[in-house]
Amino acid sequence: MTKSKKPFSHDTLYATEKPKVEKFSFNQQVVDVFPDMINRSVPSYQNIIDCVGKMANLLCNSNPIIYDLGCSLGNVSLSIAKHAQSKNPKIKGIDNSSAMIERCQQHIDAFSFGNSISLKQADLVSVALSPCNMVVINFTLQFIEPTKRQNIINKVYRALEPKGVFVLSEKIELSNAVLNNVLVDLHHEFKRENGYSDLEISQKRSALEEVMRLDTVKIHQERLCEAGFSNVCVWYQHFNFVSILAIK
Repeated sequence: MTKSKKPFSHDTLYATEKPKVEKFSFNQQVVDVFPDMINRSVPSYQNIIDCVGKMANLLCNSNPIIYDLGCSLGNVSLSIAKHAQSKNPKIKGIDNSSAMIERCQQHIDAFSFGNSISLKQADLVSVALSPCNMVVINFTLQFIEPTKRQNIINKVYRALEPKGVFVLSEKIELSNAVLNNVLVDLHHEFKRENGYSDLEISQKRSALEEVMRLDTVKIHQERLCEAGFSNVCVWYQHFNFVSILAIK
């Protein structure tokens, strides 16, 4: 590390009962607690982040151009920059939240290898992608209008060079209701073990209800195949959270 960074807060956003639960958004309040929130909410989050960086080092040649779409605080970008330093990557982080981008810049500035990362505030639906070697969308597509998701996947496929790498991580639902409920219950138990109360879990779920709309793995795979990907697999799953690898 080269510079100090402002500490993040403990997530207590839903700890007090609210008369009305507002729709979830990536505002300043969420940004300030985001590291604590995501690590206590997404099983194996850090492991996925670390492995994405290792994939970039393993699958990309020298001087790759890599997009981190929905970069939030830059954890994917930093993992890639750390693991693939010898490849001299050019990493482009994009997020539509101005609060996220501002805090992300402060976060990556604290790392000596952060100078390979550039940031841009933009909407994933409309942003243009230059030819690239790798694209990562990490727990972001689920917040985008479902009718617009195929166009984003198509855009990623067109931008990737031959043998280009796409990593898509998402919370999913299962078409089998019984099994889906089991995974949901396991996830809620994971959150309880990480200190969230039933009230927090319930209010957060209400906040996300109209904002985060989930797909099945089959739907994700069908989108990837429709875009043109023929090499597709689920490389990681923990409860109802998956990460998919696709190679052009």
